[in-house]
Amino acid sequence: MTSNLCAVTFDAQDPRRLATFWAGLLGWEIADDEDGFELVPNDGTTYRVAFYPSQEQKRGQNQMHFDLTSASPDEQQQTVARALELGAEHIDIGQTPEEGHVVLADPEGNEFCVIEAGNNFLADTAFIGAINCDGSQEVGYFWSKALGWPLVWDQDEETAIQSRQGGSKMSWGGPPVAPKLGKNRLHLDIAPPAGGDQQAEVARLISLGAKRIDIGQGDVSWVVMADPDGNEFCVLTPR
Repeated sequence: MTSNLCAVTFDAQDPRRLATFWAGLLGWEIADDEDGFELVPNDGTTYRVAFYPSQEQKRGQNQMHFDLTSASPDEQQQTVARALELGAEHIDIGQTPEEGHVVLADPEGNEFCVIEAGNNFLADTAFIGAINCDGSQEVGYFWSKALGWPLVWDQDEETAIQSRQGGSKMSWGGPPVAPKLGKNRLHLDIAPPAGGDQQAEVARLISLGAKRIDIGQGDVSWVVMADPDGNEFCVLTPR
């Protein structure tokens, strides 16, 4: 048994504002959740994007960001223009003028990239072409086994995985891995399929190299864990 990716979740100081930004950029619908907001995909993507309140300030560059795809140069420009109109801004993270992608930050400073047309690595993906992570080869192997997504790239300590059904890839750039500064602002929510066993899945993930952690969550239905690089994620009840 493997888990399914349910959501990429943002810690947000203003969840409604951030959900509105990403809904406008992705073209997804906003759904109210008990404590925050979720975006429901309409393009075949199998996971949601969620936003929940947090008072913790952003510290340093995020260790996870979205790479958005473009079918043409005009479409790349249109995505950038739409993002800026919704409240994004251009940022410099050391990219060079020769690189074709555009680096932006959402209204709370979360980085994302709008990738140029013709990028072969993202040719068979969705609008969110990749969940791009700062991480080791070991953590790429861990998530391949955790989600049952095969490796589609494994070279020079860089790894990437993708569901057999297609859609977004998840990639890790290999060393050097930037130091972790507090709790990550983006994390993955995963869950066993309906009829599965949450605690059995937690035990399996521990055997793969994860560990249970306490971030002050209290008595909740989900289990908070960290992957081999120390990145937080949540194991929800089966669904």
